[in-house]
Amino acid sequence: MTDSQWLEGYAELAVRVALNLQRGQRLLVIGPLVNGGLSLEAAPLARRIAARAYEAGAELVEAVWGDEALQLERVRHARPETLARISDWLPAALEQHARAGHAVLSVYANDPDLFRDEPAERTGALQQAVSRAMVPFRDLVSRNHLNWATIAAPSRAWAGKVFPGVPEGQQVPRLREAIARMCRLDRPDPVAAWHAHVAKLAERSAFLNSRRFTALRYTGPGTDLTLGLPAGHIWVSGASTSRSGIRFVPNLPTEEVFTIADRLRVDGAVRSTKPLSYGGSLVEDFTLRFEGGRVAAFAAVRGEHVLRQMLATDDNAGRLGEVALVPHSSPVAASALLFYNTLFDENAASHVALGTAYKFTLEGGEAMTDEEFARAGGNTSAIHVDFMIGSSELDVDGILAHGGREPLMRGGEWVDQNLSM
Repeated sequence: MTDSQWLEGYAELAVRVALNLQRGQRLLVIGPLVNGGLSLEAAPLARRIAARAYEAGAELVEAVWGDEALQLERVRHARPETLARISDWLPAALEQHARAGHAVLSVYANDPDLFRDEPAERTGALQQAVSRAMVPFRDLVSRNHLNWATIAAPSRAWAGKVFPGVPEGQQVPRLREAIARMCRLDRPDPVAAWHAHVAKLAERSAFLNSRRFTALRYTGPGTDLTLGLPAGHIWVSGASTSRSGIRFVPNLPTEEVFTIADRLRVDGAVRSTKPLSYGGSLVEDFTLRFEGGRVAAFAAVRGEHVLRQMLATDDNAGRLGEVALVPHSSPVAASALLFYNTLFDENAASHVALGTAYKFTLEGGEAMTDEEFARAGGNTSAIHVDFMIGSSELDVDGILAHGGREPLMRGGEWVDQNLSM
């Protein structure tokens, strides 16, 4: 696949499948805001996406550009008291765009080690400030007020992290090829392949919704966790529907089915099985112990200070918002690659998310206030951070209302292979 074919194919998937962009919509393309915005290295892909968007009838396509090197200079040299401040206009602009029902596409092409050597108190102050300022925008996302999606583009720093043993000139092409495989760009008709894949995921979510489990039980090396599910929880597959009825696929790639965790009913210990890349820093080999839904203790071999800062973002950052199940045989896991990027790594393993829950994963949740959502079991926070807990050694059981258990996963694979992904 040539570079041009990759760009054209991925841009088409982003517009037609991920966003399902509608005539008359506006499109805003962004990147991780703690890293400054859309990476300049993603410009070729962003331009192709703009072309496809205008062909689909977009009214306007804009981008919030960022430069990681510029953000790094800020972390290193800005006065400490200013790191807790971000631009006055950007949070309001994002909220205004989302509230109008226009589309948002996040493109990740960032260095997972950007802040590796920077003081935790400086990077943490910036990360917390961005998270808190974006709460209104993320609340609209959690309600599916708009069609939104996340994709990725290769960058030199990211490719070097994924393929450290490959000659430098071959790293970006190798990452581009990996993205193509994970996103089904290598299929004869990628759009049709995605429609078939999303339909298969929908079968799994429909099955889980029919069982009405009250909790999930996880067991594996370092993991013994009981995770409650609220009454009215909804298992969601690869596709969602916006408030205006647009069917879209929020993540490319996606291999998960996910729902809401009960903010008060999580107890036990869980061990991460892949590194967590959070705002330019890595957290590796970490464990969390929950009591009554809240993190009561934690430890990490690397990046414990990052984990501590993240959990201190607000009162609910130490509670779970999302739970997702992914078979160990997923294409991302089968690649045997560690992407150091949550968009990909979360699709290699079952995972949970600290922080806010998606309101659309609870019956009636999209219309609830934060207070009503909390009473129903949903968590609201300034962060939403997925981390991986799945492996070939993880077992998952569904707990029924009468206390009985049903095996869902054994050795990381679905017990019911007729509904396997």
